[in-house]
Order: sequence, then structure tokens, then C-alpha cells
Amino acid sequence: MLTRSPMSTLRVPWLLTGWAVMLIAADPAWKSKPTPDWTEEDARQILSNSPWAKTVKGMISRRQTEDERREGGNMGQAHGVGYDGIDDKKAAPQVPTGILDILKPGDNGVHPPTQFVTLMLRWESALPVRVAELKSRVMQPPTLEGDGYSVAVYGVPGAAYKGDPKTLGDPLRKQAVLRREGKRDVRPSSVEVFQGNDGLVIVYLFPLSAEITTSDQHIEFVAQIGRVGIAQSFDVAEMQFQGRLEL
Repeated sequence: MLTRSPMSTLRVPWLLTGWAVMLIAADPAWKSKPTPDWTEEDARQILSNSPWAKTVKGMISRRQTEDERREGGNMGQAHGVGYDGIDDKKAAPQVPTGILDILKPGDNGVHPPTQFVTLMLRWESALPVRVAELKSRVMQPPTLEGDGYSVAVYGVPGAAYKGDPKTLGDPLRKQAVLRREGKRDVRPSSVEVFQGNDGLVIVYLFPLSAEITTSDQHIEFVAQIGRVGIAQSFDVAEMQFQGRLEL
């Protein structure tokens, strides 16, 4: 009959304890630490790779030809936020008019070449993001006061624009939505444009009347910024902080 040595019996609880310690250590700061204990590195992770912050690839549509511009009743190339500072100057047989058109094949069944720009998408109104910005000494966009779900897009190419941030952002209001399965799309109540350290920062304010809850499961942010299209889904269940949904 096989017998278990006393040392092997003692080893099992130690192994289980070791695994528990490793699992706790693997938990991100927003789950495992109180906010006063967050390090600057913890804060940076929350601001760059967390349920509230995602690196996204913005799809760049090509410029229209002069003939295509004239057919649409326009003269010359479009300028402004999302147009100036975008490098691609080549024309192709097909022009995407929105982010979904980029996914459609042309008449010959061939997709036009697609370019991308790396952007950062962040829920500025979420409490963990606000705390992380204080911890890491990152200045949040100086938006106008107002209640709502605030979503910011960082790194949009473009020169410094002069003018009121809200006036610059108004043309983008009809080009952005929050989408949830089985519910109506939510459009922003206001959009503001600011000059950041690495490109433009565009802040979308969505009304609290949208009443986002954990039952929504996933919420998708979709926006067209000039020639730049963005689509990013967020897992609402993961956006819990200190026992409550934070958006």
C-alpha cells in the first residue's frame, strides 16, 4: 500500500497558497489595490490598456479626385479636422463615404488599399480614469462643464486649429454614435476639439439619458472624423470599479 509522506502532505497547502498569491498579483491595479496605493505605472496602464482605454486603428479613406468632388457639388479638397495632416494623397477607383463603406468591396471585387492611424480611445468620465490622470500627472482635456458619458479620441493627425473647441467639433456630432444591441443609437450632445501633445484630442459627450447598464453587455463607439473612421467595442461587464459600473 502506498503511503504519503508528511512532506508531500505539507507541500499541497503551500502550492495552493502560492497559486493564490500569483493570482492576486496578476490582478490589475483597479481590481486589487485601493486608489491611494496606485503607482504611476498602475495609472499609466489604466490610461492605455484597461476596460476604459483602448489603442485602436483608425481606418483612413483616400482623397476624392477633383472630378468626384465636382460631382458632389464641391470644389477643391476638403479641409479641417480629420482632413488636414492625413498623408495619403493618392486616388483610387472607389471612395469610402463612411467607416462601413471601407469594408465593402469595389465593383471589381477588390478592396482598395487601406491605411491606418494609431489612436487612443478613453472614457474620460470614468472615475478610475480621472484618478489615474491625477496619479500620472496627465492633464485631461479642458472640456466645458456638463454631465454625460465623455469619450476622448487621442492622436488624430492635424495642425493646431484656431477657434472655439466646440465650434470645431460641431461638424463631427452627426458622425459618431454609441451602439448597443437591441437599442437605438446614441448620438453625442456635444463634441470638442483640442490640440494635444501628439495630435488632436476630440472629446464626445453623450447624454446620461442613454442609461447604459451592465445588461447592455457590449457598447460600441463608432465615429467618422473626416477621412478617419473608428469602431471599437467595450465590454460593459468589465467596466466595474469599486463595486459599481463606471463610465
